[in-house]
Amino acid sequence: MSTIEPLNGPKALGAFLRAHREKTTPERVGLPHSTRRRTSGLRREELAQISGISTTWYTWIEQGRDVSISAATLGRLAQALRLQPAEEDYLFSLAGIKNPQAYAPVRSPNEPLTQCVHQLNCPGYLLDSCWNMLAWNAQTEQLFYGWLDRDDRPNLLRFMFIHPLARTLLVNWEARAQRIVAEFRAETSHYAHLDEIRQTVLSLREESSVFNQWWMQQEVLAREGGERLFMHPSQGPVRYLQQTFFPAGSNELKLVMLVEQTSDS
Repeated sequence: MSTIEPLNGPKALGAFLRAHREKTTPERVGLPHSTRRRTSGLRREELAQISGISTTWYTWIEQGRDVSISAATLGRLAQALRLQPAEEDYLFSLAGIKNPQAYAPVRSPNEPLTQCVHQLNCPGYLLDSCWNMLAWNAQTEQLFYGWLDRDDRPNLLRFMFIHPLARTLLVNWEARAQRIVAEFRAETSHYAHLDEIRQTVLSLREESSVFNQWWMQQEVLAREGGERLFMHPSQGPVRYLQQTFFPAGSNELKLVMLVEQTSDS
């Protein structure tokens, strides 16, 4: 009977590293080619040296021993093996460690993603890890008229608590704003290393007593969709169904869509 291969943990981590070590040629990492090699892949001592760890330590990792591994060590191994982003994320998941590079800040989305936002036939926008509005379409600007058309660096969190339009535009502002604080706190666990996140929270706590009060309650909620009610100054009451998507290859971005609901919906 064949043994069941573990899907995570030290054994799975060791098997993954060994497979990629054996597939990585010396030439690919800048080592000289030798005709006397018994294998086409890297030796354990070679990968250990490139990664800046001892051969014994790496051997223990590859053997699946239950040893403590830092994110920095995993990062160096991933770099030495020339792992692709998906492979690197998988490596970190096997070790049960968050990959800090998976949540690096994005200053601007790629052009195809921006085009997708503009081609939506409903309000749609992209948020980064700090909830900065990176891209939005004409329908979104019309919905948030008086904010997006005037703010050079719009941030959804600051809009909710600092901009006077928020309390009149959102029908149930208090319930929505309180939940948004809990959702943002939940997301900060992925981005705690980013100074921009800390500065955003600090400034909002200083500028908004309401935000500070709710932030201190330590509530954490997962982001959810659902009905969103707006009282637009020119359109009157508008009802949307909000859906949030996470574009492939952009873990730090969120695509938010607001699909209008009619009275018959």
